[in-house]
Amino acid sequence: MKAQLRALLEQGIAALRANGALPIDAATPEFVVERPKDRSHGDFSSNAAMLLAKPARSNPRALAQALIDALPASADIAAIEIAGPGFLNFRLAPGAWQRQLRTIHAEGTAYGRNTSGNGHRAGVEYVSANPTGPLHVGHGRAAVIGDCIARVLDANGWSVTREFYYNDAGAQIDNLARSVQARALGKAPDDAGWPEDGYRGDYIVDVADAYLRGDTVEFDDTDSGQHAVTGAKDPRDLDAIRRFAVAWLRREQNADLEAYGVSFDVYFLESSLYADDKVEETVRELVAHGHTYEEGGALWLRTTDFGDDKDRVMRKSDGSYTYFVPDVAYHLSKWQRGYERAITELGADHHGSLARVRAGLQALDAGIPQGWPEYVLHQMVTVMRGGEEVKISKRAGSYLTLRDLVDEAGRDATRWFLLARKPDSQLTFDIDLARSQSLDNPVYYVQLSHARICGLWRQLQERGLSFDAGNGLAQPLDLEGDSPAARATRDLLTELSRWPEVVAAAGEHLEPHLVTAYLHELAQAFQSYYNDHQFLVDDADLRDARLALAHATRQVLANGLELIGVSAPEAM
Repeated sequence: MKAQLRALLEQGIAALRANGALPIDAATPEFVVERPKDRSHGDFSSNAAMLLAKPARSNPRALAQALIDALPASADIAAIEIAGPGFLNFRLAPGAWQRQLRTIHAEGTAYGRNTSGNGHRAGVEYVSANPTGPLHVGHGRAAVIGDCIARVLDANGWSVTREFYYNDAGAQIDNLARSVQARALGKAPDDAGWPEDGYRGDYIVDVADAYLRGDTVEFDDTDSGQHAVTGAKDPRDLDAIRRFAVAWLRREQNADLEAYGVSFDVYFLESSLYADDKVEETVRELVAHGHTYEEGGALWLRTTDFGDDKDRVMRKSDGSYTYFVPDVAYHLSKWQRGYERAITELGADHHGSLARVRAGLQALDAGIPQGWPEYVLHQMVTVMRGGEEVKISKRAGSYLTLRDLVDEAGRDATRWFLLARKPDSQLTFDIDLARSQSLDNPVYYVQLSHARICGLWRQLQERGLSFDAGNGLAQPLDLEGDSPAARATRDLLTELSRWPEVVAAAGEHLEPHLVTAYLHELAQAFQSYYNDHQFLVDDADLRDARLALAHATRQVLANGLELIGVSAPEAM
C-alpha cells in the first residue's frame, strides 16, 4: 500500500506541474510515506505537500489541498485529511484491507518476502570461535544474530552463504595443545609445569582422555566433506595432540550449534591462509602497491591513508604477523569468491580492528568498495537466575556455555531472548522468565497465539462446523465506528499489513531483532481481537470472515517465527 500511495502522490505532483500550480522544472522531493505513530491520525501519512510548498511558493496547507485535488481517484482511499502544517493523512477503504487479506491467503509462506536483493551474492560470517573450548553465551548471541541476518537477507532476495571462520592457528591453539598435553601427562592446573595461559575447564580432561584412548573424531566440513582424526595415544607428540584437540573441539562446537539450530555452508580455516600462501601473497601485494614501509625492523601498513588513526604494524621484528593481516587476506578471499556484500558479526571487543582491516583491503587496490565488509557488533550478555548473575560452568571452567543455556531454557527461548534486542545494546537474559509459561514471556506469548489459532480449527472439526475461506474473504470486515471490536479489527489488519515492511527493514539495516518486536506486537493485536470476537458462531458468513482473518494471522506468525528459527507449535 505504501508503494501505491507513493505512486498516486507522484501522479498528483505531475498534475500540479501540468496545471501550473508547481513550476514545470520543480524536482519531485524525497517525500516519505509512513505509518503515523498515533493511529488516530490515519493509516498512512506523507510530508509531500510540505516539501512542495517552497518551490510552489505556496502555503503548505493550501498546497496540500491542491495536491489532494490533483490526486487520481482511488477506491483504496476512504479519506485524506490535512494535519498540522501540511501533513497528508490517508485513511484506507475497507476494500484495501480486504485485498490485503486475500494477498496473505494467496501468498502463504511467501507473504512478506521480496526480491530486492535480485539474487546478488552475500556472505554472512558469524560465531567464528577459536576451537579452544565450548561455545559461550556470547557466541550464542553472535550465532542467532548472524543466522537471522542470513535468513532476512534470503527473505529479501539475496543469495546468501553462511560462513564460519575457524581461528585454528596462533597462540591460543598452542595453549590448547599444551593444556591437553599437560592433562595427558597427569598434571592438574595448580601443578608445577602447567602452561601459564593454559585452559582449565573439565573439557580439557575429556579431550586428553579421548586422545590417550585413541578415539577417532569425525566431523563434517561442508567445503571438503567429512574428516576424521584419531588420537595417537602418545602424550609427547604435541603436533598430534594439537590436531586431535582442534578436531575434538570443532566436533563439539558443531554439535552445540546444531542443537541451537544454526548451520553453515562454508567452514574456512585460518591455517589454510598460511598453507596456501595467501597471507604472504597479500603482504606482497600491499608492498607492491606502495602502502607499506619498514621501521624498527618491522613492516608497517600506512592505514592512515585510509582513515585509520595511526599506521599499523603488519610484520613484527621477529617475523610473525599481527592478527589483522590474516584477516585482510581472509576478507580478500571473500571478495574473490564473489561476495558483493560481506557481513561479519563480531563481539564489540573487536571494534578496534575494523578500520585496519578495511584499510588493508583498500590498500590492495582490488576494486573493493569503501565500507566493505559490513560489520555487525554485539554487546555482552548477562545471564540471571533467581535474581543473581550466572557466570560459571564447571565444564568450561570460567564461563557459562551455550549448551548450558539451551539445556536450561530451551532452544526457542534461547534464540528469541538472545536476538530480541538491538545487537549493539547490552542484553540481560533472565532464565526464569525464559522458562516461564506466562504472558510476560514474549516467546511463549507469541507461540501461544499461534497455537490458539490452530486450536480454533480443531474446535471447528469437533463441532462439525465448516470454513469456506473464499466466502470469508468476500465478507465485509468489522471496521466501521469506534467500538472496541472495530478498533481491534483495524489494529490487527494494520499489523498484518506491516509484515513486508518489517522484513524489508530487517534486511536493509541488518536488524533481525525487528522481527521479534513485530511478532510480539502482532500477537498483542490478535489477543485483543480474540478477546472481542467469537469465532465459531452459527452465522456461516460471520464465522468464515473471522476465521479468514485468524488464518492470515496464523500464517504471518508462522512466517515470522520461521524467519528467526523459532518453532510455531500447533498446541501448547
